[in-house]
Amino acid sequence: MLNIAEQHQNQGLSPSLIPEQAVPSIDAVNDLVAPDMNAVNLLIQKRLHSDVALVNQVSSYIINSGGKRLRPVLVLLSARAFGYTGNQHHNLAAIVEFIHTATLLHDDVVDASDRRRGNDTANALWGNEAAVLVGDFLYSRAFQMMVGAGRMRIMEILSDATNTIAEGEVMQLLNCHDPETTEQRYLDVIHCKTAKLFEAAAQLGAVLCDATPEQEQAMAKFGMHLGTAFQLVDDVLDYSASPDEMGKNVGDDLAEGKPTLPLIRAMHQGTSEQSKIIRHAIEEGGRSNIDAVTQIIESTDAITYTANKARQEADLAIQYLKIMPSSVYTDALKTLADFSVSRTY
Repeated sequence: MLNIAEQHQNQGLSPSLIPEQAVPSIDAVNDLVAPDMNAVNLLIQKRLHSDVALVNQVSSYIINSGGKRLRPVLVLLSARAFGYTGNQHHNLAAIVEFIHTATLLHDDVVDASDRRRGNDTANALWGNEAAVLVGDFLYSRAFQMMVGAGRMRIMEILSDATNTIAEGEVMQLLNCHDPETTEQRYLDVIHCKTAKLFEAAAQLGAVLCDATPEQEQAMAKFGMHLGTAFQLVDDVLDYSASPDEMGKNVGDDLAEGKPTLPLIRAMHQGTSEQSKIIRHAIEEGGRSNIDAVTQIIESTDAITYTANKARQEADLAIQYLKIMPSSVYTDALKTLADFSVSRTY
């Protein structure tokens, strides 16, 4: 088997970006895919262009406002793990990022959010109308790029994912301000709203390389469990991270009346009086009860319970990688799963 350096050299990657050993951290993962991500970023900038100035302003602002780029990285790693040597994975990674960015623009309007990734949201700067319409532009541009991929299976996966994400948004809307939301209803929402695009991103690399049906499904399951773990940790950080680390206000989910797993668990584990406080906070939304709710979450096992659920999901994701060829890229996929539950931002 080729060592890591030889694998990189054969694929035309710069030796300066080669980690000295199997990928040990998210920084090393980013270094591993840096040449590919540079190509993806150039493609994103090219395909963002519109003759309408406001579209350019809003789309460029949201695309360039930070973010972990985990979904496009997942496309790149999945393709490379199956030995892909072309450049169509750059197109697919950019498509996934456009779809993700469109959902963020629409989410911030629905949630009336004014902060994301430490910056003002697009709707706070340009208004709801512009944010929604530019989100529509990004969706339609993504579908134009799908056609360019020229493969019906790719269009099927991405169109199904986009439809499922929209359903997840509506499911979340129905759960808002409803303290009767169960853990399963909450999980159903994040499987559709968040994990589905992770699933598609991981699956696309396998499809691009004409992997076996078993490998394709394993990658889809990997992405789904990875995305679930990622969202569970986001919900933990909503009550445990600093605003500077998260790039948004602590307790944003509660302010929007969203019954996430830490709230659901604390409501069922706390005293009757504590449960009453959380129920009222979910029903009313806002931030007036944030300190009391945070104290209740801290006094129960809500954070530990949710974090353990996230770890279980990450471990399940890693199990599905057993079908993958052994390589530095497969190691990097494992690192992504570990990072999803160890991160603090």
